[in-house]
Amino acid sequence: MNKLKTWFLESRPQFLILSLILAFLGTTAAWYDGDVTIWHALLAGIGLVLAHASVNILNDYFDFRSGIDQATKRTPFSGGSGILPAKLLTPRQVLWLGIMAIVLAIPIGIYFTVIRGWQLLPLLLVASFFIFLYSPFILKRPWPEWAAGAGLGALPILGMYFIQTGAYTSHAVVACIPSAFLVHNLLLLNEFPDVEADKVADRKTIPITIGKNKAAIFYSVVAIAVYVWIIAWVAVQVMPVWTLLALLTLPLTVKAISASFHHADASKLIPGMAANVMTILLTQLLMGIGYILGHLF
Repeated sequence: MNKLKTWFLESRPQFLILSLILAFLGTTAAWYDGDVTIWHALLAGIGLVLAHASVNILNDYFDFRSGIDQATKRTPFSGGSGILPAKLLTPRQVLWLGIMAIVLAIPIGIYFTVIRGWQLLPLLLVASFFIFLYSPFILKRPWPEWAAGAGLGALPILGMYFIQTGAYTSHAVVACIPSAFLVHNLLLLNEFPDVEADKVADRKTIPITIGKNKAAIFYSVVAIAVYVWIIAWVAVQVMPVWTLLALLTLPLTVKAISASFHHADASKLIPGMAANVMTILLTQLLMGIGYILGHLF
């Protein structure tokens, strides 16, 4: 039983909540434009969670192999699972667990490609590119956070939307951008405590390449852009007015922004990182609720 629990914890299940909310938001955006099939949403959601788990597990594996885990000061929101440094699993076991997670997701992707159309295939291939190359390659190039925003923010929304509608629409693109911004910032703020450790592996995260002070400004601009984007597209009647519910997370965003400018003070940064996580989850959840209300009323 303890071994099974260790395997489960290696996937960092607390972060997989994001995938569930992404699946919810993509499905509700599709429902706003028409009908949805619930069991398709559930099956696609399982595939998304498996893909996300693979990202988490493979990231842990590459962090350990690069020596980052030995230099990282873990927080509740950064620094990996801690399972490999504690020798609860071997690197080989973790590598195979990450590979198996994505292997289990492949039949789901094939199924939806067959029933919905080949247009889903390019999206799945790009997603696979992000999964396998993010840790060993993309993180070693300047501004890697964009890949997280695209791969674990925008693409899931587009994929969930396509699975329900069989099409990519301009509205689907509009709906996915806030998620891209939010997931981008989820990674960005969590990187602040890891700067010294990330340098060990020659990573090029924003806090490393431009410094923490400028990174805080960058974080703030992207955070504010989320709300500007939603307000603008509601104003031109592309997004339903109910998606303005997402603005309820502004106080959490302000707290996270403030923490980014006080990055040297752990007593402020850690609560700010918590606020950042809640912002990412609740903003998308409220957007999804807004789409449901927009469909109903």
